[in-house]
Amino acid sequence: MSVKLIQDRLDSYHCRSNVEEEHAIREITQEVVLAALGRTEFFKHALFQGGTCLRICYGLNRFSEDMDFILKQTNRDFELQPHLRAVCDELDAYGYHVEIADRSKAGVAVRKAFLKDDSLGKVLQLKYVDRPARKMRVRLEVDTNPPSGSGMEIKYVDFPFVSSVAVQDKPSLFAGKLHALLCRDYVKGRDWYDFLWYTSQSIGINYAFLASALMQQGPWQQQDVQVDWQWCLAHLEERIDSVDWTQAREDVRRFVKATEYPSLELWSKELFLAQLHKIKS
Repeated sequence: MSVKLIQDRLDSYHCRSNVEEEHAIREITQEVVLAALGRTEFFKHALFQGGTCLRICYGLNRFSEDMDFILKQTNRDFELQPHLRAVCDELDAYGYHVEIADRSKAGVAVRKAFLKDDSLGKVLQLKYVDRPARKMRVRLEVDTNPPSGSGMEIKYVDFPFVSSVAVQDKPSLFAGKLHALLCRDYVKGRDWYDFLWYTSQSIGINYAFLASALMQQGPWQQQDVQVDWQWCLAHLEERIDSVDWTQAREDVRRFVKATEYPSLELWSKELFLAQLHKIKS
């Protein structure tokens, strides 16, 4: 019966390609993981963030690969493994046989782990491939030394069962995305896709969280930057002017459905500068 629940969920995606089917299976798995974490003590300590948070909890219209979290307070001794064991027990009830690969390193603040499964695809009725070519993977990362000043709220998920999830609020998520846009040393189109979403939603910026993140990592590390609306506009204009928009749109293409491809063709410096000035002061 539990496998049927996963099958019904997969069918509801109405996938039209192998890529969409792979994204759907991963996202369904992410939802099970999230609900299972909600049954542990995990969200007493951590907040959900990142692209998958935007997708599952706020309705972002692109797929996402990883599950990112930050602790509410710095805790260098935080252990992810006890929570993952409970998640694996839950996944087992839905037809998964998960292998945990812990990639955490001593002295590194971000805890990393992969959940790998090659069994679910063998019991689901897939439309585009007889068997998955590789193991399905979900990566989890937890920042145990996060920037200060994040806001939070409680969201509820209802698949495969009702569970509560502590998440960053949208102004804090936007601030984290702006930190990525300003500080990455490479172009990631998914960041800019998310930027369009934030600006179209008229979401404000948690400047305190952004300033803390900038001080912690990137070109402004250990600098007492006075971050405000004008500062963001000036530095984002410089960044937008430097982006190869053809490269950016190709990065995000495989994470959206084909119906969005025409919109990707509009990506340009002019489009993003126009969106930039929609940021609330």
